[in-house]
Amino acid sequence: MHHFAYRDGALFAEDVDLRAIAAEVGTPVYVYSTATIARHYRLFAEAMAGIDPSRAPPPIFYAMKANGNLGVLKTLAALGAGVDTVSEGEIRKALLAGFPPARIVFSGVGKSEAELAFAVAAGIHQINVETEGELDLLSRVGARLGRRQEAVFRVNPDIGAGGHAKITTGSAENKFGVSHDEVGRLYARAANLPGVRMMGLALHIGSQIRETGPFEAAYAKMAGLVAALRGEGHRVERLDLGGGLGIPYDQPNRPENGPEQAGPEHGPGLIEAYAAMVARATAGLDVALGFEPGRLIVGNAGILLARVLHLNPRPTKQFLVVDAAMNDLVRPAMYEAYHAIWPVDEPAADARNAAYDVVGPICESGDTFATGRVLPALAPGALIAFMTAGAYGASMASTYNQRLLVPEVLVKGGQFAVTRPRQSFEELLGTDRAPPWLP
Repeated sequence: MHHFAYRDGALFAEDVDLRAIAAEVGTPVYVYSTATIARHYRLFAEAMAGIDPSRAPPPIFYAMKANGNLGVLKTLAALGAGVDTVSEGEIRKALLAGFPPARIVFSGVGKSEAELAFAVAAGIHQINVETEGELDLLSRVGARLGRRQEAVFRVNPDIGAGGHAKITTGSAENKFGVSHDEVGRLYARAANLPGVRMMGLALHIGSQIRETGPFEAAYAKMAGLVAALRGEGHRVERLDLGGGLGIPYDQPNRPENGPEQAGPEHGPGLIEAYAAMVARATAGLDVALGFEPGRLIVGNAGILLARVLHLNPRPTKQFLVVDAAMNDLVRPAMYEAYHAIWPVDEPAADARNAAYDVVGPICESGDTFATGRVLPALAPGALIAFMTAGAYGASMASTYNQRLLVPEVLVKGGQFAVTRPRQSFEELLGTDRAPPWLP
């Protein structure tokens, strides 16, 4: 379960009334639940530790791109998580949040020389190499710094999966990773390079995957590749299996018994089924496993709190205009994604329903969160919560239309803190510079 529930006629985050957050911080605002983040991390970590009890628990490298809020990161660092980063900025933020370098992985298909130099100098655990050119560049950087950086090859197994074409990453048509057929040659090359120490393999086939079949097919390919490389005399000590397990977004818009009754947040036994499949797929390999979940940890732990601005009735439909927009939560516009919408004031059992197109104020028809969504009747001033917004919400937000970046709040029990303040117009406009030839 997540920790958003109706209590005394209002929606709460843990023990905090969301109306209090809206009154103090304003809307739109992201709200995250510490208890939900901790619960999801522990569920996943414990299941992965059970795959092979004879070995040390495998590291869980939280994929920071899902949500890079400092409060969220510090929460996970304190729980013992590692972190998967995809830029120098993310590495710097991981260090700021308290992740030791030994628990940081650096992924990404387009790492620059400066980024690699920063990662190597910081002494991070692992770099996931995705191209032959990156392999050579990493070796030069490592040799220049007097280091042999530990690395793995991210393999493209030509098995793609995901909840949308834009988040499928394991197909041969996708830009990620080295070709499965090239790994043997590249591994042999890497053995003779001075600035890199190849430790194994990695993969990530996509995101929002709600079945284990695609994973199992990809992992079988990786097991065969491990055996083949070892047969050629190569050391293969690590196998990073990536992330990608999905979460349910299709919660009811009007929960009858409170949000905590909406169902298991990761489906019936999905994590357990995944762990059992990993155990089968890696049996006898004698490798140190690693995992990179992101959405699974934080997706259901966050909401976007917004306020109704206007009703705009038309002959065939009614628009519900809210103060949140696609720049705050781009997933519906970018991925046709569904987010359940809950009124903050608990609706009465016999409350009248209405069908709304829920839209934001941006000058784009694509600034639409839902079409024909049946909700309890709402009026201007009402607060609503876009559920399951903890992943790829604030992390993908922008200032499109010169709108201010949305603030973020972390809740723990009965207390809450603003972990990223709302941007001011002075901060937004102060980043611009006029060219000297204009007045």
